[in-house]
Amino acid sequence: MAEKYQFIDIKASGPGIVAAAFDNQVAYCTASGAQITARICAALRDLIESGEGGAVLDRVRHWPGAPLADALPLRLAGGLHALHLAGTEPALKAIYDDTPGVDDAHLVAAALHQHQAALLPWLDGPPQTNEAGRSANFIAAMLWLAEQGLPARFECLEIGSSAGINLMLDRYHYDLGGVQVGPEPGAIRFQPEWQGDAPPSHPIAIASTKGCDVAPVDLTDPEQALRLKAYIWPEHTVRFERLEAAIAEATKRAPDLVHRNAADFVEAELAKPQVAGTTRMLMHSIVWQYVPEDQQARVTAAMEAAGACATPDRPLAWVALEANRVLHIHEMVVRYWPGGEEPVVVTRAHPHGTWIGWGGSERTI
Repeated sequence: MAEKYQFIDIKASGPGIVAAAFDNQVAYCTASGAQITARICAALRDLIESGEGGAVLDRVRHWPGAPLADALPLRLAGGLHALHLAGTEPALKAIYDDTPGVDDAHLVAAALHQHQAALLPWLDGPPQTNEAGRSANFIAAMLWLAEQGLPARFECLEIGSSAGINLMLDRYHYDLGGVQVGPEPGAIRFQPEWQGDAPPSHPIAIASTKGCDVAPVDLTDPEQALRLKAYIWPEHTVRFERLEAAIAEATKRAPDLVHRNAADFVEAELAKPQVAGTTRMLMHSIVWQYVPEDQQARVTAAMEAAGACATPDRPLAWVALEANRVLHIHEMVVRYWPGGEEPVVVTRAHPHGTWIGWGGSERTI
């Protein structure tokens, strides 16, 4: 299996890049303690390089876009995991049980050929990795923003909300380096391994949450929930528990989630009146790479234009938990207006919330 990341432009495409994307995914999964998913991706990489035929691999091998930016390996890994979860391909159980001495490539190839009609649609869109653990970073950002003097009452706007799990962040409890935030006991309790100084302790309030997605997921629909579960790496059992808790919460009261692209959503929400004494905060996690470049430009322009009009009583903040593709870590970068226009790395974090480094930990994923 691949042991090191290859430093490749995330927008790169063409011959050799597809296999390299799978190699990088293997290294990423291995570093993140996801050995089973690493085995699946390694088997797919081997099949790509060996010339194994079939409609699924042919489409993957001749991918027209940028496989890294498109998270191509995780699209197909999600489809295979769905087959396993549904029990429609029993032979894959040996891999998902992490049984040693198994010909992974042979089992995966058989599944690809047998279920190509079911697997091809999984290549049509990016993975939905809606992870509740990332909300701890958003709460940490609020504590940091309050320390900078911004009103500690937040109007949260999220792009790429998927199923809206992080839109329910006010229903969870957080222990962030000993700083307690949120209701007790909370629908989900988060206590990430904390590195560095504790965050500042401030009483914060969440006035509202609203999000958008180009393909929103209804957690109360069992079929859609199963699709979301398929994108969870099977090694990370706590994430399945969190998802079940989020489903229960969504059943009680659905998150405010609309079907809209990022740029349209941000422009529309920023045009609305802002209540005095409230910080309007745009937030997103592991989504920016999936937003088309023209929409990225529109979101940036809209935020900077709104920021130019922001006041101390009606400030604007931008909180982005995204991958640093140079360092191969995830960073939470924050900007705010007025007064904090330059980006600041407030945390570095595990992509699923296992640990958080305050002020930019040097730990890698």
